[in-house]
Amino acid sequence: MTTSTTTENITGLQSATADWASDQTAFKNVPWGKAMMWIFLLSDTFIFACFLIGYMTLRLGATEPWPLSSEIFALSIGGQPVPLLLIAIMTFILITSSGTMVMAVNFGYRKDRKKTALLLLITALLGASFVGMQVFEWTKLIVEEGVRPWSNPFGAAQFGSTFFMITGFHGVHVSIGVIFLLIVARKVWRGEYDNGTRGFFTSRKGNYGIVETMGLYWHFVDLVWVFIFAFFYLW
Repeated sequence: MTTSTTTENITGLQSATADWASDQTAFKNVPWGKAMMWIFLLSDTFIFACFLIGYMTLRLGATEPWPLSSEIFALSIGGQPVPLLLIAIMTFILITSSGTMVMAVNFGYRKDRKKTALLLLITALLGASFVGMQVFEWTKLIVEEGVRPWSNPFGAAQFGSTFFMITGFHGVHVSIGVIFLLIVARKVWRGEYDNGTRGFFTSRKGNYGIVETMGLYWHFVDLVWVFIFAFFYLW
């Protein structure tokens, strides 16, 4: 009996084990890193969904008035408050970073090393700008407005705890993404994926799949922000 015939006769759990152990790809030639990223993003979706559902429950059940987003998130320019100006800029920056990430993945498929690295760097810089603006927003709320996780001078005390928890959790995701983007951009620029250099965040020689995997993570972070923007700032 040949090896191929033996493999075809394996069924059940042994067959599944043989399929998964035969190569570094699974799910119809999807790389392991990409498959694991999808699983991670699925689990993260449940976490953010629970946070936002909890936020809606607290807001709808609050006995005290909920703060008006147009007032608490206003930015003064020339002595005149402009509602949601900073938040609009942050949203524009993050959406723009999705565009640069798409182009980075596109040039990664073409194995254009310099353009891929440059676009990854631009994406990371946009992400860092977003985090910096979020730090400014937090500082304004805490220092100038007196909002705390356990209290809120504008109304319902639950506002502070839900706001800092959800936006902080998202900000951590963006910060981690920025770090990994810089790492991948450096490795792309140095030609490590072209040469098949071994080390952290490696892949097969000539394979830029890690760029697409990072793109999945970054687009997820951007998508989550759309929901946060709608629930916290527009509602």
